[in-house]
Amino acid sequence: MATIRLTKPTIGVLEALLASTSAEPAWGLSICRDADLGPGTVYPILERLEERDWVRSWPEAESHPGRPARRYYELTGLGRKQATTALEERKARRFGLRLAGGTA
Repeated sequence: MATIRLTKPTIGVLEALLASTSAEPAWGLSICRDADLGPGTVYPILERLEERDWVRSWPEAESHPGRPARRYYELTGLGRKQATTALEERKARRFGLRLAGGTA
């Protein structure tokens, strides 16, 4: 499985997904808002994450007059684990910290 490049936009998308819950899943434009990114940046990132099984998506079940149906996104179990680990490792490298069991 290919690794995910943790660019600043990808980190923003992952943080938005980590903040969402199953009771209130994230949808495309909410991720754009939370990550302060445009849809031309967010949707390709979501596609790459979905291809690597970090994210799953599904269409909104109910129709809402006046707007198109939303597509919801959530981290899979693997995605949540990988995203959390990757963000912790990145933070540790940025601040020169050691993770348990690792060396600096």
